[in-house]
Amino acid sequence: MTLPDTVFGFGAHTGIDDVTELLHLTRQADEDGLDLFSLSDHPYLGDRLDAYASIGFILGGTRNIAGFANVTNLPTRPAPVLARMVTSLSALSGGRVVLGMGAGGLWDRISDMGVPRLSPGAAVDAFEEAIVLVRRLSGGGPPITHEGRHYRVSQIEPAPVPAAPVWTGSVGPKSLAATGRVADGWIPGHAADWLSERYRTSRPVIEEAAAAAGRDPREIRTVFNLPGRITDAPLPSTRDRAGRWVGGSPGQWAEELTGAVIEHGASGFLLFPPGTGAQDAGTLRRWALEVAPAVREAVAKERG
Repeated sequence: MTLPDTVFGFGAHTGIDDVTELLHLTRQADEDGLDLFSLSDHPYLGDRLDAYASIGFILGGTRNIAGFANVTNLPTRPAPVLARMVTSLSALSGGRVVLGMGAGGLWDRISDMGVPRLSPGAAVDAFEEAIVLVRRLSGGGPPITHEGRHYRVSQIEPAPVPAAPVWTGSVGPKSLAATGRVADGWIPGHAADWLSERYRTSRPVIEEAAAAAGRDPREIRTVFNLPGRITDAPLPSTRDRAGRWVGGSPGQWAEELTGAVIEHGASGFLLFPPGTGAQDAGTLRRWALEVAPAVREAVAKERG
């Protein structure tokens, strides 16, 4: 599966009590033409579904939409096993998987799972090494041996399945640079958008690292987690006093997102509900049937 140049998806709750709604939303989104659903990965929380078990189950009940852990809690999922899991999901679903990767954030809870605590620098080193190793264990070829600082495998056969695209949730300079060197996409942290200081100061770090590694920085997507409401009538202001996007009518969304693609290089948007509320099926349908097609049409027109 090849994702479109501009991806439209959404984030869903993974609470065990939300199972019925999660399955309804993902199947509706698949029918309505969205590209991607994303689930959080917090294996230390007992009231949450496991991200990868959920992605596999949902992909089995859908036809076109891709699944994405936003982002994989790498310290609790060793890279060689993660590679097998992702290539298996890709083979079963026809390539409908994106590999989200994070160095690990909530280390107090991660260590509660019996995982040795890493320093921030070591966690980023492990993160970059993991991305490289997962790629080496994909795409077929002779057995590989890897003797790294954090991972070691001996004469392990790569799966004869192409590597999934890797998108990261990098935040700090070292992690951002790793994204530039080895990843395919980046999701700015804390739901930062294209007008935020976080984006303006972070994206250049990725691009400089990519160029230094001999890569074309333009090949690294920026996909935004974007909370907001879709309203019937236009809002007087689509941003709050702090400059954060709050939403608006479908026309206001389309105008804003088209500008994000054309003027700021955005290549994807994952809709989240504002605050901590659950995703609404009606809002998601408007996102899929009103906002996404309008943006795609406007971008195609702008680009000729």
